[in-house]
Amino acid sequence: MFSTAGCRKDLLRFRIAERIDTHTTTDRLNKIMMVNDTLGFCVGGLRFDHSTILKTEDGGHTWDYRNISSAPKALYGLASFNNTVYATGFDGKLLWSADQGAHWQMRQLWYLPYKDLAVTGPGSGLLIGGINFYEGYQTFFDTNGYFSAIDSQGYEFNDLEMVDAHKGYLAGYGLILSTEDGGKTWKTLPIEDDNFMSVKAYGSESLWTCGFNGSIFCSHDAGQSWTRKRNGNDFTKPRYHLLDIVFTDALHGYCVGENGLLIYTDDGGEHWMEFEKFTASTLRSIVMTADGALLVCGDEGTLFRLSPKTF
Repeated sequence: MFSTAGCRKDLLRFRIAERIDTHTTTDRLNKIMMVNDTLGFCVGGLRFDHSTILKTEDGGHTWDYRNISSAPKALYGLASFNNTVYATGFDGKLLWSADQGAHWQMRQLWYLPYKDLAVTGPGSGLLIGGINFYEGYQTFFDTNGYFSAIDSQGYEFNDLEMVDAHKGYLAGYGLILSTEDGGKTWKTLPIEDDNFMSVKAYGSESLWTCGFNGSIFCSHDAGQSWTRKRNGNDFTKPRYHLLDIVFTDALHGYCVGENGLLIYTDDGGEHWMEFEKFTASTLRSIVMTADGALLVCGDEGTLFRLSPKTF
């Protein structure tokens, strides 16, 4: 990764970038999640037309396609708890399956644009979402799909990360919030200057977030202070629109974004390197599988399985 002059390689390539058949070339795939070593789900669809659920039972090598006719709007969020998988999306649709995706139940909530959800414990969960930057929503629900305590805010929520039943984080337009009581109250953290699209927690203290305008921040004290690892407003750097982030350990991390963008760090975010484009489609979600591969999904039914070995 280093030359004799100490300059870093600018363009990387995966050893293998395998495009997976998703049985669609039009649907936008918004979120991908592995439940265990073999079982995983990916959700999306067309916002005003239909929902899409993809399922893998072999660690992401092959995927089955399903359209849920009772939920005719796109899905954006995924979560799992006690062998039950949950999905939510546009127009207040909440779906869940207790049999590994073979059958799905649906509950119609308030007609709101939900983007993510988390189950905080037996019988309770939290939905978040928003639209147009200045409208955000938070809704509690129980595991039978009934909802209560809808709250609205003046900023759009994009991503929800719960560490446990009490502690969690919300990423949104210009801010990140933290909770210590399962979402009943939220504290604004000292971070700004981007539309934060993804926040990920590692252990009880470490956090990473990326913003649509290309900024990347980390915190090692549960969000009480932040270090900017990439300045998206620096005109000397490439202009990126980032949508999701994942770290595989303390040093190695990946971000995905618009127009097939995938960037990588091997030194804890001090430097970021770009991968050679393996797709022109926007990439919206990234996870790592049990065998060390990366799964990325995005627009036009895009789903890739990537070898993390670079050269």
